Amino acid sequence: MPNPKNRPLLIYLHGFLSSPQSFKCQLLRKWLAQEHPRIVFCAPQISPYPAVAAHSLSALVENFVNSAECGPVGLAGSSMGGFWASYMAEHYRLPAVVINPAVHPSHFMPNYLGQTLTPYSGEAQEYRLTPADVDTMRQLEASLPHPLAARYWLLAQRGDETLDCREAEDFYRGQRQTIEDGGDHSFQGFARYCAPIIEFLFNP
Repeated sequence: MPNPKNRPLLIYLHGFLSSPQSFKCQLLRKWLAQEHPRIVFCAPQISPYPAVAAHSLSALVENFVNSAECGPVGLAGSSMGGFWASYMAEHYRLPAVVINPAVHPSHFMPNYLGQTLTPYSGEAQEYRLTPADVDTMRQLEASLPHPLAARYWLLAQRGDETLDCREAEDFYRGQRQTIEDGGDHSFQGFARYCAPIIEFLFNP
């Protein structure tokens, strides 16, 4: 983690088996470097194992917020990263932007049981989820209150071929929502929202 010196921190959380090399992550990183270089950008590699991911993400946030030089923190997450953004937002009372988020990851995780999984990042490491991992994810989902505190912005496209955006619309009811017709799971035209995301997270 770079020394923030009271600079704002944006944590971007990628999707299931994705990586910090994903298109949206890299687009946002480059845009911030040009438009808001004072904002520290952090995009950790997230483990597909829920217990490991929850522990490592909590350690990352706590390391920053417990620093005497801590600035404001904002979260942005896509797909499974949207769930993690919500989980961290509730535990640390942080604002979050969720993009085509997975609301109940435990619903699709059983589809991957028994399979050897390789992250899209190209890492040599492989993963194999177990029923215990699904149970852990269910427990993490159950830890989120509903309705949620008013600290979210949902960005979703109805053309998402992977997740039903109606679940997200319902789960984030009462929050700021931008729901677009068409599009897909990658969220077409994401670059349009770079500036509004920063405005939402750091200039409420």
